[in-house]
Amino acid sequence: MATSRFAEVQQGAPIEVFAVSKAFSDSTHQKKVNLSVGAYRTDEGKPWVLPVVRKVEVELAADTSLNHEYLPILGFDAFSTAAAKMLLGASHPVIAEGKVTAVQTLSGTGGLRIAADFLGHVLKYNTVYYSTPTWGSVEEDS
Repeated sequence: MATSRFAEVQQGAPIEVFAVSKAFSDSTHQKKVNLSVGAYRTDEGKPWVLPVVRKVEVELAADTSLNHEYLPILGFDAFSTAAAKMLLGASHPVIAEGKVTAVQTLSGTGGLRIAADFLGHVLKYNTVYYSTPTWGSVEEDS
């Protein structure tokens, strides 16, 4: 039998937040509390989806105007604009002056990656500070 080309690939270190989640799942303590992944949970520890999210899921599934086309490179403009206004306040001067750009990204770490690439490749920043431990998607030599 041929050896796999991946046979010499070493497994990466565990990502701390998922290790904490597993430790929580494995624990038999009666009063355990899950302090890992930020999600609403039932008393049984199962994910709890907000009723408004369930309602919107049904509305989206029934909306035949949605065409599943790719979004523009910066994302859905109405969403990004609304997010910037929510973050800064709709009446903030930089909003009125058109000095704000928002980019829709895939997840928080996806957004951090895009921001880091922008800061490094475009603005030529070469120092980034982050917590230890951090997410597994953050590499010290990036």
